[in-house]
Amino acid sequence: MTLAYLPSPDTGVWEIGPFPLRAYALAIITGVVAAVLIGERRWVARGGTRGVVTDVATIAVPFGILGARVYHVITSPGPYLDDPVSALYVWKGGLGIPGGIAGGFLAAYVLCRRRGISKSAFADSVAPGIAVAQAIGRLGNWFNQELFGRPTTLPWGLEIDPDNPDAVAGAQAYHPTFLYELLWNLGVAGLVVWADRRWRLGGGRVFALYVGAYAVGRIWIEELRIDDANELFGLRLNDYVMAVVLVGAVVYLRLRRGVGREDRVEPAQEPDTGQHEHVPDPDPSTTPERTA
Repeated sequence: MTLAYLPSPDTGVWEIGPFPLRAYALAIITGVVAAVLIGERRWVARGGTRGVVTDVATIAVPFGILGARVYHVITSPGPYLDDPVSALYVWKGGLGIPGGIAGGFLAAYVLCRRRGISKSAFADSVAPGIAVAQAIGRLGNWFNQELFGRPTTLPWGLEIDPDNPDAVAGAQAYHPTFLYELLWNLGVAGLVVWADRRWRLGGGRVFALYVGAYAVGRIWIEELRIDDANELFGLRLNDYVMAVVLVGAVVYLRLRRGVGREDRVEPAQEPDTGQHEHVPDPDPSTTPERTA
């Protein structure tokens, strides 16, 4: 009996004239757009100005991608040891989500601080959108046939090209860890939106709930993956990172328990009343007489 496993796309690149359209890049771009749209709506609902999330994203997103690539290369250095230059080929896949969150967070933190924007309110506003962006971005892994799990006979197993460097000899299907994380991230987005509406969270607690919930899912998903990664005492480095993130999130939520939403999220602006300072006419007695 042959099981109908989930297929993998035959290609992740489509040629449009002289330009290649890469599914991996398209997934990332679509995720970023979704995150900005969701973040803008939530930011305005919190009393912010429309356009702020877009402005911050133009700087934070590139730093997030840079951080994600650096993290991936550090935690999974195998493919780049013999060819270090290939570490620059981002379009071929390989972005570490923890590094992306850290890089984007730091850039956004600096920008918000310089503009006097509430950093905690901003983080709380964009948290669900980031989770949705991560879910969409995981589709790129599907097209690239990467970051899948160990072999399985479950009916939702994922077919992988036998020539794939991470393929296991004789295996017919693998755990679709990209799909697991996609669904988990959508669940995380729904969780933080619900919790925010239920308790009107503030002070960065929405963002802390997001990273904590993501860490829980990433820990069990990480145990299924078989791609090359640095290990310590039998556990992948990502497991330790996620454990630290989870503990940090729980501690933060505990310390900030009861903190509500911020009253003001941006610097106050002086209203323009249309009135201008009146300059009195000069004293006629001190004004030189003009002649025709």
